[in-house]
Amino acid sequence: MQGLRPFSNSIPKTLKKHLKKNGYNYSNIVDNWTRMVSKKISDACYPVTVKMGKEMKDSTLILNVIHGKELEVEYEKNQIIDKINSFFGYKYISNVTLKTVRDKVVKNRESFPKLKNINKIEEKINKVNDDQLKGSLNSLLKAYNERNR
Repeated sequence: MQGLRPFSNSIPKTLKKHLKKNGYNYSNIVDNWTRMVSKKISDACYPVTVKMGKEMKDSTLILNVIHGKELEVEYEKNQIIDKINSFFGYKYISNVTLKTVRDKVVKNRESFPKLKNINKIEEKINKVNDDQLKGSLNSLLKAYNERNR
């Protein structure tokens, strides 16, 4: 077979299955969640999945809601639906289901280990001949130390 082939033939089957199930739309919801809904709502809940109805209509957005914030999110359901649908430009979400979770997923802020031998590192930096590199390494070390305080 020579010539141009359709783009759909070059996509892996697993990815094609998710695109057909509107995985792209779910990805957009997750990426733009804080822009779509208010900060207050995005701090209280986050999207888990989208269940599609028959013929890609009547989809349901499932949200994990932090325990104690269910009532706030329940009152904002219609607003969430309106904002998501206006983001896509058509009626994509018709229902929102809430699931209660105990704690919000928190990123580990201590992802960088603390440096024990800062003096040894500074000595090695001072042995570098290139002044520009030396300055860059010093600013990196300074920023790293400020991050870990």
